[in-house]
Amino acid sequence: MKKHHAEKLAQTLIVIFRCLLPVLPALAALLFLKKQYLLDYRQTLNKMKIHLNAISSGPVQHYFQDILRFNTDVCEPVQGHCSQCGNCCLNRQCVFLEQSGADTYICGIYSSPLRRFSNCGSFPINGHDIERYQCPTYQVISSYPVVQLQQI
Repeated sequence: MKKHHAEKLAQTLIVIFRCLLPVLPALAALLFLKKQYLLDYRQTLNKMKIHLNAISSGPVQHYFQDILRFNTDVCEPVQGHCSQCGNCCLNRQCVFLEQSGADTYICGIYSSPLRRFSNCGSFPINGHDIERYQCPTYQVISSYPVVQLQQI
C-alpha cells in the first residue's frame, strides 16, 4: 500500500511541476537567490524540461519510498566519496548542476538550506542508488566478513 502512495504522490508532484513549468525559472531564481535562472529564462526553461523528464523516470518515486521512509528496509552500509562526476545528479540532467572542470560538476544550490529537503543530500543510501547512476566511487559494504582461505 505504501508503494502505491509513493507512486501517486510522485505522479501528482510531476503533474504540478509540469503545470508550473513556465514560472519555474522565476520561482527557482527567488528560492535560490540566483537571478541567472531568470536572466537566462529560455535556457533554464529548457533545462527544467530535461530535469522533469529525468525525475519522472523514478527519482521522485524513490524520494517518497525511501527518503520519506515509505519503504523502511532500504538502507545498506555504503562507503566512498564524491568524485564530482555528476552521475548522481540525474545523470547530469539536473537543472542545478554546473560544470566546474573538464569532467567535474558542482551543485549550483549546494549551500541552499532548501537542498536538504531534496533527494540529493541522501545519495547514496543503497546499492540501487549506486547502480542506477553508475557511481564510480561509492560501493555497498558487505555486511558479512570476507574470509580469505589459504591452500594447504
